[in-house]
Amino acid sequence: MKERLVVIGNGMAGVRTVEEILERDPERYTITIIGNEEYPNYNRIMLSNVLQKKMTVDEIITNPLDWYEENQIELINNNPAVGVDPQVKTVTTESGEVIPYDKLIMATGSHPFILPIPGADKEGVVAFRTIDDTAEMLAATAKYKKAVVIGGGLLGLEAAKGLQEQGMDVTVVHLAKWLMETQLDEKAGKLLQAELEDQGLKFLMEYSTKEILGDQRVTGMRFANEEEIETDLIVMSIGIRPAVELAREIGLAVNRGIVVNDYMETSLSDIYGVGECVEHNGTCYGLVAPLFEQGKILADRLTDQPEVKAYQGSKTFTSLKVSGADLYSAGNILNTEGMDSIEAFDSASRKYKKIFLKDGKIQGIVLYGDTDDGSRYYNMMKKGQTIEDLQSIAVLQAIGEGAGMGQDVLEWDDDEAVCGCNGVEKGKILRSIREKGLSSVAEVGKVTKAGTSCGKCKPQIQTLLEYELGDAVTTATGICGCTDLNRDQVVTQIYAKHLTSTSEVFEALDWRNAEGCSKCRPAVNFYLNVAWPEEHEDERDSRVVNERMHANIQKDGTFSVVPRMRGGKTSPQQLMQLAQVAERYDVPLVKVTGSQRIGLYGVKKEDLPKIWEELDMVAAQAYGKVFRSVKTCVGQSFCRFGTQKTMELGVRIEETFEYIDTPHKFKVGVSGCPRSCVESAVKDFGIIGVDSGFQIMIGGNGGTELVEAQHLVTVETEDEVIDLCGAMLQYYRETGIYGERTAPWVARMGFENVKTVLLDEEKRKGLWEELNKTIAAKGRTDTWGPIIKDVDLREKMYTIEKPELVGAVK
Repeated sequence: MKERLVVIGNGMAGVRTVEEILERDPERYTITIIGNEEYPNYNRIMLSNVLQKKMTVDEIITNPLDWYEENQIELINNNPAVGVDPQVKTVTTESGEVIPYDKLIMATGSHPFILPIPGADKEGVVAFRTIDDTAEMLAATAKYKKAVVIGGGLLGLEAAKGLQEQGMDVTVVHLAKWLMETQLDEKAGKLLQAELEDQGLKFLMEYSTKEILGDQRVTGMRFANEEEIETDLIVMSIGIRPAVELAREIGLAVNRGIVVNDYMETSLSDIYGVGECVEHNGTCYGLVAPLFEQGKILADRLTDQPEVKAYQGSKTFTSLKVSGADLYSAGNILNTEGMDSIEAFDSASRKYKKIFLKDGKIQGIVLYGDTDDGSRYYNMMKKGQTIEDLQSIAVLQAIGEGAGMGQDVLEWDDDEAVCGCNGVEKGKILRSIREKGLSSVAEVGKVTKAGTSCGKCKPQIQTLLEYELGDAVTTATGICGCTDLNRDQVVTQIYAKHLTSTSEVFEALDWRNAEGCSKCRPAVNFYLNVAWPEEHEDERDSRVVNERMHANIQKDGTFSVVPRMRGGKTSPQQLMQLAQVAERYDVPLVKVTGSQRIGLYGVKKEDLPKIWEELDMVAAQAYGKVFRSVKTCVGQSFCRFGTQKTMELGVRIEETFEYIDTPHKFKVGVSGCPRSCVESAVKDFGIIGVDSGFQIMIGGNGGTELVEAQHLVTVETEDEVIDLCGAMLQYYRETGIYGERTAPWVARMGFENVKTVLLDEEKRKGLWEELNKTIAAKGRTDTWGPIIKDVDLREKMYTIEKPELVGAVK
């Protein structure tokens, strides 16, 4: 006979514990779960997304009814437990059903705190805790116009934003001096308030509610200072209290929560506790990640694992799911007396970072506006890693690393959490991919729960999939883990809804990560550049690190400087300048590149602006997804086999199209005869001079997969070459997937289709009209010109130390 395991509570902590037990020993128990609500287990974290209409109720159900059936679990729903007899080991439900147990888990969760003030029981006063609460709030948005949210904490702000997005005039009433005062310091709290005020929310700070007004339904509220405000709906979001009534009745030790030891055992034998209802070493946790950590310990204990680790408490973190207000808080940020801190604050862009340190180790983290490094800092804090090998001036950023991009998840240890919300470590994700044949982010989420809450870790999960599976990874669900939309769907909506910035795209198209990720930000920025060249201002922060820095980063953290030599031509003056600069700045390597240019390699970041200024040459953009270079032979001018003037044509092509961005790098080769010394047949746009004119080849790519170009047409004049090159460039820009070379683009679009478009005079004319808009709007200016002239930009991007922004205090 199997042992009988009963779980009181069908919430996230109790069901997660059952999942862990099934993973370890699926035949150990006959399981019964008793729930208070009518729904199967759902992700309570995602209720704010339901309120904001980014998700439906069905989409937040994590364990549907068939999961219970598949695992032979008896679910007693909408019928809460009202009694437990520890002597005979039974649980009694509200309907009178009696269920025997051998082991009992108390996972009763918590109750929302309702202010004990006159009028709190009126119609129109709700909490924000359950699906039913959310449904009541959504129903109110259809009838009423004004809402007040009492509580400026995490859930209160998400509720306020959700109500506002449904058309309500929302005021947040908060007792403290700044928002989220238990997770944020004053500076971050004030930044958050300013951002939300810009979005239309109103705030009454340091206000205490005295009374709720109205007859049967709420009509307003009165404060302790006797001021009043009109409202049709009041949402109380001022904290939770552990649900311990049943535990206290049966004699369990209870303080604020049900007291448990390091193995989640209560004061009575065979009764265990997990989740928001329990208290461990004087602490009750109201966040999901600690509850899941408790569930793992308890699952080990209940399945007699050989090594059961003692629960030592949890390092907690918080993030806010409100578009445009990206924040991250972790660890101890309040009781910081005697600690050092590192702080960086950019008031212009409302970006703020503060790291609290003790004995060289991270104790607390506050990030606002740029949270990309949150997981890395959090893992450093959990592991007790010292910061001695990191540069504190850049807020613990590895030397040479791009600003804001964080450390690559592939470099993390296997025991570091990729999904902080659900406590899923890198090692578990990799093992699941290998052992269970997972090939998509969705499959990883279904098996491990990683990425199923806030979703901000999905790009990292995608990276791990690509690392493990290579080309076998499934990516058809979307352009990255932030969305299920593919390239065509995103571009269609950009035009249909006239979206002109990445933030508008992420909000309008319901991105899971409101700030995007390192995969989708550059792609969306490119699609916007193509769609609205006259309206969209290229977003530097959305570029990949090489494009942000306007230089290729090398493996040792230094950079390359590659000036443009149009058509491969140079002059004695350029050569002397290059030699003098290389000598003056101790450049370790000077090399002729594969594209007929001379590159300086091993340049220090802080030297980049000075070198470009002294060279007085334009950049070849050897780092970007742009029209790159035109490689030429000497052609008719010097070669006895040459049939055409290739250098002159190469220079003309380069001058016409340089600085135009493309889905991937775009290279051109001009050969003066069929001997093709510049390898025109493996160029994106290849030109071979013949007696009658120029053979045009397209879609050739070198690199890891060599693809030979296909013959498009033979033309007589240079003007026709320029005409076809510009038309292909624009057609590739309009239809290419960001990161896609022209060879796979031609294969996907079909060579005959591409040929038909490019050889159609009217279609070429239309493509040139669009290309000229880009040329006119973006200009053809050197990328380094503005940087050299902009002292602030040079200081911000290329100076290693900025003592006016960062310093140790206390």
